[in-house]
Amino acid sequence: MVGLKLPTIARARRIWKTKAMDRLTESLTANYSDSIVEVLADLNDNFLITDPAIAGHPIVFASRGFLVMSGYSREEVIGRNGRIFQGPATDRRSVMEIREAIREERTVQISPLNYMKDGTPHWILFHLCPVVVEGRVIHFLAVQVPIARRSRSGRRSLVFGACRDEVREELGSRLDSFQDADNRGLEAEDLCEASDLEKQKATCAAKNILSILNYYRKHTDRALCGKRCSLATVAPLSSYLNISLGRIKQSFVLTDPYLPDMPIVYASDAFLSLTGYSRHEVLGRNCRFLNGPGTDVEVLQEIKDSIQADQACTVRVLNYRKDESSFWNLLHISPVRNATGKIAFYVGVHINENSKDAHGLSPKMRQLSAVAAVKVAVRSLSAGPGPSSRSSSS
Repeated sequence: MVGLKLPTIARARRIWKTKAMDRLTESLTANYSDSIVEVLADLNDNFLITDPAIAGHPIVFASRGFLVMSGYSREEVIGRNGRIFQGPATDRRSVMEIREAIREERTVQISPLNYMKDGTPHWILFHLCPVVVEGRVIHFLAVQVPIARRSRSGRRSLVFGACRDEVREELGSRLDSFQDADNRGLEAEDLCEASDLEKQKATCAAKNILSILNYYRKHTDRALCGKRCSLATVAPLSSYLNISLGRIKQSFVLTDPYLPDMPIVYASDAFLSLTGYSRHEVLGRNCRFLNGPGTDVEVLQEIKDSIQADQACTVRVLNYRKDESSFWNLLHISPVRNATGKIAFYVGVHINENSKDAHGLSPKMRQLSAVAAVKVAVRSLSAGPGPSSRSSSS
C-alpha cells in the first residue's frame, strides 16, 4: 500500500509545484503580453523581477545571466525572496536601505556582498527600481552588476568568483566582525565600491528593461482594455503595505470605502486559494461576485447596514467559488482605521466552515487575529490614511 501511495504523493507535489510556478508567471502575463517572458529571457543583463503584491514579495522572473552568475537554477529562485542571496558578511545597513527603498517605492543603488549557491561571496552593484503602471507599483526590478575591483582600499582586486578562503585571507581577522548579529558586515561596506562605468551599466540596463516592460504593457492594454479597465480606478496600495499584508496567512480581502462600489484593493493568497480566482480577477471588484442563487439577501443587508454604521459584523453566508461550487463562509468584516483614527479600509476575513486550523484556533480567534494583524500593518504606515482616503480625511 505504501508503495502505491508514494508515487501518488510525489505526483501531487509536482502538480502543486507546477501550479505555484504558473501563478508566479501569471504575475507577468497578467500585466504584460504573453510573450514578455520570452522577450526578457533573450536579454543578456543580470536581473530579477519581484512582485510586492504576492505574499513574501517573491521573485517572479530571473534572467539567464543572473542564474549563471549566482549558480542557481530557475526553479530554485522563482518564488523565493531575494534574501536567499544574503550571507554572514552581508551588511545589515545595505539590507535596511533596500527595505526602506521598497517602503518608499523609490530607486536605490548600493554595493552589497552577496553569495552564490555554492557559498562563494561576491560583490555586486545592486540597482533596484519600482515598475510603475498607472500610478501603482506592480513590480520591482533589480539589476545586478558584478564588481570587478575594490577602489577604496587601494589593495589588490577582489576577483569575482573568489572563494571564501581567499576572502578570509584578504580580510584577515576583520572577517570575525561579520559574526556579530547586530553589526553583520559593517566592515564590508568600506571594502568595495562600484566604478562609474559599472554604475552606468546598471542604470542603462534598468532603463532598457523598463522601456521593454512599458512597450509590452501598452500592447497588452490595447488587447485587454475591456477586461481590466476597472483596475484603473483602484487606488494603489504602497509596496510596503502589500508586503506587510502578505505576511498574514489568513484568507482575507481589503476594500476601499472611498472608491465607487467599494472595490477590493488587496486579496491574500489564502483567499485566492479558497475561491479559485486569480488576483487580477479579484482586484477592482466588489465582493458580491462571491454571491449566488443560494445567498441569503437578509445576510447581505446585515453586512450593508454594519458598513454604513462603521461597525464590525460576523455572519455565516453561502458563497460560491469560481468553479461555481458553494461553501459556507464564516465572514467577519471590520473597519480598519489609520494612525489618525479615520477609517482607511474595510477588512473581510473569509473562513470555510469546514476547514480546520492547524493550531486548533476557533474561527472567531482566527478572524480576530487576522483583523488585528491588518490593523497593525495599516497603522504602521507613516502615510496615514489609505491612498484614496487622503482627501476625505484632510
